[in-house]
Amino acid sequence: QVQLEESGGGLVQAGGSLRLSCAASGRTYSKNVMGWFRQAPGKEREFVGSIGWNGGTTIYADSVKGRFTISRDNTKNMVYLQMNSLKPEDTAVYYCAARNTMYGISRYGSNYDYWGQGTQVTVSS
Repeated sequence: QVQLEESGGGLVQAGGSLRLSCAASGRTYSKNVMGWFRQAPGKEREFVGSIGWNGGTTIYADSVKGRFTISRDNTKNMVYLQMNSLKPEDTAVYYCAARNTMYGISRYGSNYDYWGQGTQVTVSS
């Protein structure tokens, strides 16, 4: 079992930056594939990025590639999402998620077994 808690959301102007954090607890955290997803009002949840268990592999949605960076610190049980050059269309609730496996970064939410409660990010124009 893995428990996840996001933090770091808030209100920022377009062009600004935020760093989201995801605190994980549970016996197998360090061997979980981790992901970030987001959901804007009235829209379906969408993939943002995913990172392998050792941080060596990452994938991103095209909409955030080059602006967002996922990283992890397994010694602290933390996953981060650094968001730069934010746009109003990045406004959403951002969720941290974990797969119950150490192999296979994935874009698909259905492949993730554990989810946090989410943190709101609002980007003003």
